[in-house]
Amino acid sequence: MKLRFASLLLASAFSLSAFQAVAAEKVVLQLKWVTQAQFAGYYVAKDKGFYEEEGLDVEIKPGGPDIAPPQVIAGGGADVVVDWMPSALATREKGVALVNIAQPFKSSGMMLTCLKESGVATPDDFKGKTLGVWFFGNEYPFLSWMSQLGLKTEGGPDGVTVLKQGFNVDPLIQKQAACISTMTYNEYGQVLDAGIKPEDLVTFKYEDQGVATLEDGLYVLEDKLKDQAFKDKMVKFVRASMKGWKYAETNPDEAAGIVLENDSTGAQTEAHQKFMMSEVAKLTAGSNGALDEADYKRTVESLLKGGSDPVITKEPTGAFTHEITDAALK
Repeated sequence: MKLRFASLLLASAFSLSAFQAVAAEKVVLQLKWVTQAQFAGYYVAKDKGFYEEEGLDVEIKPGGPDIAPPQVIAGGGADVVVDWMPSALATREKGVALVNIAQPFKSSGMMLTCLKESGVATPDDFKGKTLGVWFFGNEYPFLSWMSQLGLKTEGGPDGVTVLKQGFNVDPLIQKQAACISTMTYNEYGQVLDAGIKPEDLVTFKYEDQGVATLEDGLYVLEDKLKDQAFKDKMVKFVRASMKGWKYAETNPDEAAGIVLENDSTGAQTEAHQKFMMSEVAKLTAGSNGALDEADYKRTVESLLKGGSDPVITKEPTGAFTHEITDAALK
């Protein structure tokens, strides 16, 4: 009898396990860039079983230089994407109705990093200089800032020359540009790793210049939010993701290690991921996942101040919802 009872218990356990595996809801997340600590919260949530606890089977798809998250989600390749708000709002205005459902990043990590020897000490010194700029949707905050400074981006003595920057720091190292685009948590560290000392650099954080725009929000297609089952799934996803982010903030070295375990390319190093996670934690600090409307309005105002060439031409409507985070944070 004992053997039979044990067999029944074992069979029940297998049945429950099989049921849970079948019942798990699939979610595909498209990242904005390659596997790195910029996205640690999602990898931590998966590694620690936070998604599994919510009954979710989450696939995390790394990005790259040729991957635009809005195109991926528009083509049905993802349920939710990580994107910067300037890109998302510009995409929305062009007809792909992205909606922000959560905002894990409270602050912007974007900045221009300049060689002091180039003669750049203040934004007034940008005139006539070559500045490295990322594209693929990352150019929008820069273009908005230049418009507000009254600087044309077609070159010449009264404007700036835009160098289409690869996702590296080579133009600064090789002195092809006076300044390049960097993130506090990534490329700035690469510049230092290349042997350039902090005292030989001048940095302009978008936050400090009053032109910061929201980065690394979670976006879905508006039509999908008409489906209650999809909304319920996103509530679970956001709740587990924010649990992952808060764990990463308080356990940065462990989070960096989890990211490294998920880097199939082997391109990342432990030292750089630990540096990145310590800096990213400063940007997610203060966010519980809910979009701050004041931050949203500041972003929109910045993007509308583009003179004759604004990033967006009109005030967006329906570009964000608190419905998901309101339910997730209960």
